[in-house]
Amino acid sequence: MNFQQRKRLIVQTVEERGSVDVRDLADLLQTSEMTVRRDLVQLAAAGLLYRTRGGAMKVSLATDSHRFANKTAVNSERKDYICQLAAQEIQEGDIIFMDCGSTVFRLCQFIRNKRITVVTNSLPVVAELLSSDVSINLVGGEIDKERQAVHGLIAEEHIGRYRADRAFIGIDGISLQNGLSANSEKEASITMAVARQTEKVYLLCDSSKLETDKYLSFAPLSLFDVLITDTEANPDIVAAYRQAGVTLVN
Repeated sequence: MNFQQRKRLIVQTVEERGSVDVRDLADLLQTSEMTVRRDLVQLAAAGLLYRTRGGAMKVSLATDSHRFANKTAVNSERKDYICQLAAQEIQEGDIIFMDCGSTVFRLCQFIRNKRITVVTNSLPVVAELLSSDVSINLVGGEIDKERQAVHGLIAEEHIGRYRADRAFIGIDGISLQNGLSANSEKEASITMAVARQTEKVYLLCDSSKLETDKYLSFAPLSLFDVLITDTEANPDIVAAYRQAGVTLVN
């Protein structure tokens, strides 16, 4: 496959998925990761995509990559699949934590008719569930306008007053070697606070985040009880996680 053919497929894939990593592109194009990286450099220089650590994303998302609506739209089909599996774990009468992750937000559509209580620091989750059968407990504290979420010491103290049957949390990166990682200390501290107050922690993680490390490594794999991902996860990586003792559902 020549460069023009690869270029067309790379740009098409990035447009469809919002973001994609080098490994996935190499598999799709049946070429080496080194070739993909060279192609991404040229395509980024031409303004056709935005290079990220380990891959590329749509330019329209990169201009404001932390806006919640953009993050929610990336890999939406994978996220919905993960959340359908997660919803099956929730029982009537449960008290659950939901963090401000874009994957966790998509769980809302599958729990609207459940008589449960949701404790959350996510403003979009609250807005989505206001007209549902769900009872809502909004965590108090300072609002991060970009993330549309509540963070900070007061938020962590609020979470510490409650106990939940289950927690559903997102993550920016996860790897067997370095555990869980985040793009900011704020989100890492909320995740830790939630995990301390929960009987069973579910990590909702689309397959693009498996074996990736972000800015801040903050917890071992033992922080969560179940990892739920999608069917596009690399079978070798899935096997390695299970061999390491991780309960993985996909």
